[in-house]
Amino acid sequence: MNKPLIQFAALIFLTLIFFSFKKNSQENAKADIAVIAYYSGNVDAIDKYDVKKLTHIIYSFCHLKGNRLNVDNEGDSATIKKLVSLKKDHPKLKVLLSLGGWGGCEFCSPVFSTEAGRKEFAASVKELNDYFMTDGIDLDWEYPGIPGHPGHAWKAEDKPNFTELVRSIRKSLGQKHEISFAAGGFPRFIEQSIEWEKVMPLVNNVNLMSYDLVSGFSTVTGHHTPLYSNASQKESADDAIQHLLSIGVPANKIVIGGAFYARTWENVENINNGLYQPGKFKSFVPYRRFENGLTENDGFIFYRDTISKAPYAYNAAQKTFATFDDALSIQNKTQYSIDMGLKGIMFWELTNDNPANGLLGEIYKIKKANDSKAK
Repeated sequence: MNKPLIQFAALIFLTLIFFSFKKNSQENAKADIAVIAYYSGNVDAIDKYDVKKLTHIIYSFCHLKGNRLNVDNEGDSATIKKLVSLKKDHPKLKVLLSLGGWGGCEFCSPVFSTEAGRKEFAASVKELNDYFMTDGIDLDWEYPGIPGHPGHAWKAEDKPNFTELVRSIRKSLGQKHEISFAAGGFPRFIEQSIEWEKVMPLVNNVNLMSYDLVSGFSTVTGHHTPLYSNASQKESADDAIQHLLSIGVPANKIVIGGAFYARTWENVENINNGLYQPGKFKSFVPYRRFENGLTENDGFIFYRDTISKAPYAYNAAQKTFATFDDALSIQNKTQYSIDMGLKGIMFWELTNDNPANGLLGEIYKIKKANDSKAK
């Protein structure tokens, strides 16, 4: 074989090796998704759960005191310290503080409407992260620029003020710490609450609340956490994610949301198995309590919307409808996150899960299966 042919063959060989390596690297990165748990439990409850299955724990919640991020009491402080102590055995685990939650951001709009308020808050975020040795902050303001919790102030200017808030926090924290925020999974939030093109370069990810899409304020039943839209219900995880992608939000900064709880409605007539029927909101049921009231033995018949990839249940005798995530729908969301190249999956919240044979285990099962395929 002459020298040019040898050189050409070597070039082809090296090219094949490069693309094979690149493909394998991309697949490994694709499967290595973040698994993010919001945690509202106490200092002891975390011991029941398998922390090695998580990449992030978000302590929920801290609140405003004046213009500053504040840990409410000694019990909360002890819980944060306990979560941080888990990093000794799980050094890759990230523990974040959070602000707000539903009902927890009453004064966010006025405080963050001034530069002084934003700067003082950002400084306090840095101080608390340094004190607890946590890894950043998640902003759960529900919602900038649109109505949220009844009675909470809001104004259109919240939208640019949120950008300036994030900018102040990033300047205060530097690049070492993470910043994320919780986003409503419905069009009005996506269109009116966030300056996406300005905010996303400053944050590590957005945690999409693709649950409560039919909320406790609704007088008609529906899927509260569907993966896909159907002819009767446009709002879904996929609908929101496609919306974000269409306006330039990077896929690898989007985190899909799972619900470790059910929502139930009563006074629902036995039409269409209770789905998309008038009713009165009844209750929030943690996944760990499904076995105590939300079973076939309790009179529920279980169904699955194959288009929306969403389970639901109806009790004809009680005229009660339930909507929730289950093992299969959580598996579907996890696989969707991997297939779409998203940052990962998060859920509300860890103490709603069964410590054994729970939904976190279903996420981990899919993640590990894809890790194996990528190798």
